[in-house]
Amino acid sequence: MSLAGEERKLSIMNLLNEHGKVIAGDLARMFEVTTETIRRDLDELEKENKLKKVYGGAIKLKVEVEPALFERACINQEAKEKIGYLAFTLIDDHDVIFIDEGTTPLQIIPYLSQKQQVTVLTSSISAMMSLIELKKREQFDGRIIMLGGEVSVKHLRVSGAIAEANMSDFFVNKAFVTVDALSMEHGFTSYDYEKATLTRKWIQQSETSIVLADSSKWNKRSMVKICDFENVDVVISELEPPSEWKTQLEDSNTKWMMPSESYT
Repeated sequence: MSLAGEERKLSIMNLLNEHGKVIAGDLARMFEVTTETIRRDLDELEKENKLKKVYGGAIKLKVEVEPALFERACINQEAKEKIGYLAFTLIDDHDVIFIDEGTTPLQIIPYLSQKQQVTVLTSSISAMMSLIELKKREQFDGRIIMLGGEVSVKHLRVSGAIAEANMSDFFVNKAFVTVDALSMEHGFTSYDYEKATLTRKWIQQSETSIVLADSSKWNKRSMVKICDFENVDVVISELEPPSEWKTQLEDSNTKWMMPSESYT
């Protein structure tokens, strides 16, 4: 049988979803076209991020799913503690800051008892509860502003249109934000569209935007683009960046900070 290009690609995807793998030669015989035509189809589908080409055919893309908050808490814990403390040292008395959801920004909160009159905005339910505990123990004299929005029980955060509307009225001195992946080729990316949208807006609405990202997130790409390096003022990680990143960091004017020293 002979199918138009788009119909053939749709059929290829149906076969791939059913079997997990397709062979170029088998597809050519099935659709009565040349293997070169099938390879072009597979090239186009790969460019659309719908499959991954392998020798002789293609396989399904592995779909990454954001781990739940309690699962993320167990990953690179020591690195996150170091990153959190270094982030804290950038906070001044009377600052207005945003603390993003995620396990790394939570490491900042215990140190806030050392600062005076800091206002904290957050989309993280965990961060809010930790701040409330500090307040109850009279170890935090600042203000807590919890953004409204749709609640994710899995990630203990709020997001969506309501959260975006809430945040549109606020500007902060420093935004401590998280990402799911970063690379020089793709910039900062996230698993989740709504989370990426909020992160991007906080980067835009802060005097200083600070990304907290341990090395497990380097040289990776998630589904949704947040922004490029040139849009971020500071990246804090536990290790020195890869040497091949040096020129691009300088070109983007992004400062890289580590627990032992800073690198620009």
